[in-house]
Amino acid sequence: MVIDPFAKAGLHDAEAVLQAHGVDAYFRAVEGWTSDGYAILDGRKVLMAGSNDYLGLSRHPRVIAAAVEALGRYGTSVSGSRPLNGTIDLHERLEARIAAFLGQESAAVATTGFQANLALAAAMGPGDVAFSDARNHASLIDGLRLGAGTVRSYRHTDLAHLRRRLEAATEPGGRLIVTDGVFSMEGDVAPLRGLRDLADEFGAKLIVDSAHDLGVLGHRGAGLHEATGLSSRADLITATFSKALGSTGGVIAGPAANVRRLRYNARSLVFSAGLPPASAAAALAALEVLIEEPQRRERLHTLSRLLHNGLRAIGLDTRPSVTPIVPLSFPDMASAGTFWAALCEAGVLVNLVGPPATSRAMLRITLTATHDESHAERVVKAVTEVAHRLGTPRAPHPLPPVIHATHLF
Repeated sequence: MVIDPFAKAGLHDAEAVLQAHGVDAYFRAVEGWTSDGYAILDGRKVLMAGSNDYLGLSRHPRVIAAAVEALGRYGTSVSGSRPLNGTIDLHERLEARIAAFLGQESAAVATTGFQANLALAAAMGPGDVAFSDARNHASLIDGLRLGAGTVRSYRHTDLAHLRRRLEAATEPGGRLIVTDGVFSMEGDVAPLRGLRDLADEFGAKLIVDSAHDLGVLGHRGAGLHEATGLSSRADLITATFSKALGSTGGVIAGPAANVRRLRYNARSLVFSAGLPPASAAAALAALEVLIEEPQRRERLHTLSRLLHNGLRAIGLDTRPSVTPIVPLSFPDMASAGTFWAALCEAGVLVNLVGPPATSRAMLRITLTATHDESHAERVVKAVTEVAHRLGTPRAPHPLPPVIHATHLF
């Protein structure tokens, strides 16, 4: 019997479960945005409580003006790959600026954050082994799988299990330890100091995807390495401009030799058109605003604490997160989808995620620096009312409050 390769299980199966319960959660078209943290969905104004635009910079006047100016000067596309005719001076300025901001020697800009992580394939030769956190982002997983080496996962943030994996490895090549900095769905933070110690002990290189900690953690917003005091010991940092920097694109940063290796050998960088001029200009302007307006990051953390602690106060468990990513877990997609639909009807739009994208069905809630305390209160009130109406299970004991995430490292 010939098997249809398009008939395999996947997210479309989860969608079928949702549709059976009258829930239409995916690929919904937003018709516009407002300046105060709302979106227009089906002609209705809803509170956007699922965006990754953490600092609200995608609609900052300076960021928009920079993108418009770049469109006028360079056009809509660089129309070529970076090694040939697709590099413009904006790319070089952005690379120099973000390398300096991250405390790194060099940086290479990619067209997307996903492509930045796919570039890791060029670091994986025959005999090399990569040890990957079990809950790493799909782009890290795919980048490692595309390489010529061996990939082994270790249990999520489990340093003891990683040590055993490292001790058991017999391959003759190099060792890579690969992790998200802040995990994108559940919002917990990698044990970076412990990972750095293990990497040094076993002669491994440590690669950290800072997609969700760039602009969010650290006293200047330079990410988890800054928050832990490890910027000077980084082997490679990857990140995206589509979260806190309000643009699109990706970056690889670290020692010049490591970055140069990927710049010249990573297919996702070499065989793709360069980052569009407007996106590069927007990211560069956003980085300056991030530096000049630290109050945006402070507001983000204030709102995330209000969300976490407001939901924990009514018995809902937002662990393991201590970051602006606020997760709520459910026993199955049907119950999560029903809760999502009720929130949407109440005018609050959050993210509904589940297997195979995550290990469990959950809602992912985030507010941004464009919101204020009244928005956090509205989300908590809406969740409280829906949880009461649907009989959502609560934690049997009070949960500890969340403090400022940056103070935990």
